[in-house]
Amino acid sequence: MAQFLYRLGRLAARRAWTVIAAWAAVLVIAGSAFAVAGGQLTTAITIPGTETQRLSDRLQDELPDAGHGTGRIVFRTESGEPFTAEQREQIGTALTAAGDSAGVDGVLNPFTAQAEREDQQQQLADGREQLADGRDRLEEGRAQLEDAEATLEENQEKLDDAREQAERADAPGPVRDELEERQEALDDGRAELERNRAELEAGAEELEARAPEVARGERLLALAEDTRTVSEDGTAAMAVVTFTAQQQAVTAEDKEALQAAVDEVPTDGVRVEYSSEIAQDISQLFGPAEVIGVLIAAVVLLVMLGTLVAAGLPILTALTGVGIGALATLSFSGVVQMTSVTPMLGLMLGLAVGIDYSLFILNRHRQQLLRGVGLHESIGLATGTSGNAVVFAGLTVIIALSALNVTGIGFLGMMGTAAAVCVAVAVLIAVTLTPALLSLAGHRLLSARAREQAARTPAHRGERREGVATRRPVLTLLAGVTALVLIALPAASMRLGLPDASSEPADSTQYRAYRIIDEQFGAGANGPVLVVADLPEGTDAAGAADLQVAVGEELMERENVVSVVPAGLSEDRRTAVFQVTPAEGPAAESTEELVDDLRAFSPALEEEYGVDIGVTGLTGGNIDVSQKLAAALPVYLAVVLGLSLLLMVLVFRSVLVPVIATAGFMLSLFAAFGAVVAIYQWGWLGAVFGVHDPGPVLSFLPTLLVGVLFGLAMDYQLFLVSGMREAYVHGRSARAAVREGLDAGRAVVTAAAIIMISVFTGFVFSHMAMVRPLGFGLAFGVLVDAFVVRMTLIPAAMHLLGDRAWWLPRWLDRVLPDVDVEGQSLERGPGTAPQEPAPARAGTEEVREPVAAR
Repeated sequence: MAQFLYRLGRLAARRAWTVIAAWAAVLVIAGSAFAVAGGQLTTAITIPGTETQRLSDRLQDELPDAGHGTGRIVFRTESGEPFTAEQREQIGTALTAAGDSAGVDGVLNPFTAQAEREDQQQQLADGREQLADGRDRLEEGRAQLEDAEATLEENQEKLDDAREQAERADAPGPVRDELEERQEALDDGRAELERNRAELEAGAEELEARAPEVARGERLLALAEDTRTVSEDGTAAMAVVTFTAQQQAVTAEDKEALQAAVDEVPTDGVRVEYSSEIAQDISQLFGPAEVIGVLIAAVVLLVMLGTLVAAGLPILTALTGVGIGALATLSFSGVVQMTSVTPMLGLMLGLAVGIDYSLFILNRHRQQLLRGVGLHESIGLATGTSGNAVVFAGLTVIIALSALNVTGIGFLGMMGTAAAVCVAVAVLIAVTLTPALLSLAGHRLLSARAREQAARTPAHRGERREGVATRRPVLTLLAGVTALVLIALPAASMRLGLPDASSEPADSTQYRAYRIIDEQFGAGANGPVLVVADLPEGTDAAGAADLQVAVGEELMERENVVSVVPAGLSEDRRTAVFQVTPAEGPAAESTEELVDDLRAFSPALEEEYGVDIGVTGLTGGNIDVSQKLAAALPVYLAVVLGLSLLLMVLVFRSVLVPVIATAGFMLSLFAAFGAVVAIYQWGWLGAVFGVHDPGPVLSFLPTLLVGVLFGLAMDYQLFLVSGMREAYVHGRSARAAVREGLDAGRAVVTAAAIIMISVFTGFVFSHMAMVRPLGFGLAFGVLVDAFVVRMTLIPAAMHLLGDRAWWLPRWLDRVLPDVDVEGQSLERGPGTAPQEPAPARAGTEEVREPVAAR
């Protein structure tokens, strides 16, 4: 590999413009592919196979309207007084305009909805009164019927007595005729009485038939008693917007058109805010904070390298690689569903490793130029040596990221693959475009000050001042490990989740909308839970209505439930949907417990009512995703640790060095976890990092940190410890080799780490809520791993181990291939064996017999 990269570097240097033109063409092709095939990014994160996704797909078939995307427009008076009639009219006009906007299916006017609800309450109250009056009139009618019947019976008895007397007295015909007429009158009265009785009973039946409907309506209103669209004090209102597309398919253009339609209508004295489903714009990936991070990296490069040409070259190559990698990734967003974080991860890593990888080669090239090596020869040697290490380091990152696919979680595998592509592009650019640009830059990479320092450097470079890691190795290990363990302690209380609008910047409209809803309508209104119920087969309309009420009341009895609203019923009356409002926000621990409780409650409902329930919706989906990711983390961590051990054994030809390296990685990883929990979950230093509402840790952050930090940690391990191994193989004592390798790699690794930290820190203040904790975790993890673990704890441990650090069983030594990561075969010249360095002068460094001689 070293020989191949040496020739590749020389070729790129000799054909510089050809290489530059080729990469420019690749950039244009990637941009064209994105313009033609690029699609819409989404903030919705789903995992196929979960209960949420299964129920969501089912609702698309049975209740299509339930699957449409929604958002909320929040209105609040600036004066703190209730809305005036004029303001209500203006808001209504604005909402009408919103309803006519492209991509909008409908808008619920909050004042109309609240008025309808109050009308329903009044109608039910009137219905109760009518029922009471009807029952009273019914009783009066029955009493009157009984009185009339008693009178008829009394008259009948009198008539019967008169007829009997007439028969005994043998009354004349006229008397008998009069008695018959009286009998007919009584019979007519009795018939009318029976008709009245039938009418009365029919009215009673009708009255009783209405009673269940009124009772059902009262029970339904009781379930939704705390559900409002206008606040109780009349100062805030919440309009619900329904889009024509699913949530993840709503385009940024439709969202912007909706906001423009509302903003164009004047609403005097009323503030308008939009929920994150409407206001969140993920079309712009690179913001001001990220630019500042790159500028800080440029300053570090300028201080280290001394010239604008040298400092600008790594920035240029990194931006080129990021442009190609990000555009190539985004060109597939029209084919597959891609989350907004997918290109952002590639952007972060592409910038960070792109700058670092180019810096490693450039730094080696500058050192060789200062020693008098020819331009093209120096470029070839730098590419064959440092470039070889860059390729191997890049492969470790690529393998770790690609291994995210073993979690079986689609969107996470997509993120890992996209980031791996960006890293692969960064590696290819480092070993091709960087040599080409180095050739064009020539000796302008070297400042006059650098040349003077090189000329004044004493010949006895071997004299080195021993650092604290090797002077006090036991104390260093104890202090370093103790500090990292203390930092890692908060990780024990880590709770995973997905961010809601409470994590958005405090000055954003989506955060203000979240806070208004929280204060005026309850925290749970920001994240209702959708419950899907399977009703028994053959349920009729009345039975379905009764079951909806009964199941709703059962759900209402669950802990942390504020209200339950039946939200839909399928045509075959087999599927019912309920909107359950929890007591706290969507990211609260009590809401997660509620979702688990509702799912566990299904068997009881099945037994009592024959109804099975499941939970779906955005809130339930976020909880499912978090639980699935938490379950996949141990498996992925085991894969990465196994990979770490195998790679380190191959590179360093040692058993203990890989163990130390892996232990150091674990310390860095859990320290990063602890810091993330302390800041983003506990709220420590929240004012510094913009954490005004602490919440759960981003659910896929731990998994990503495992993969990314592993790759970056192995980079620093490689560039530092490979120098120690090289010195040891060439005859230095084990402890002297530790000092020599540390001195040789400290400067470039320090600069590379600062650059990477700067780039990641830029993302800590990103405009995207999901990116900020990821940027912090990576920045802090690199800080700890580079400066505490790799440059302090690892040297101290290897100093204590001495020769035992490099022990390797003979059988394993024979089996392992020689990867020659540092390109030692190029030290004397391409195609020749490496030349062993001259022994150190007596009294400066301990000398041992080279491994090759033994």
